[in-house]
Amino acid sequence: MILLFVHLVGFALLLGGGIAQLLSGKIRISPAVLWGSIIQLVSGLGLAAPLRGGGDHEPDPAKLAVKLVIAVMIFIMVFIPRKRDEVNKGHFIGIITLTLVNAAVAVFWR
Repeated sequence: MILLFVHLVGFALLLGGGIAQLLSGKIRISPAVLWGSIIQLVSGLGLAAPLRGGGDHEPDPAKLAVKLVIAVMIFIMVFIPRKRDEVNKGHFIGIITLTLVNAAVAVFWR
């Protein structure tokens, strides 16, 4: 339960920080976006790791793989330009879109 809470906090930092930056006018990678991407990736790995033992409630391995690929893509898109003064608006919209896609995969893929 605590790990899920941490994962949701990471999502809030990533999405909320991203939208706040997008609306601010000067688009850059804020600490909230960077830490949100790190928290999402690490806590997501932690959430998936104990589920590998089998059972009725284990998520589909394909779903976990898709979520991992998306999370790594988000992290790379955030980490590489983190020190730039400004980031391309399309790049930033891509980060926000992938964040929403990853959440949609988590919620709707059963």
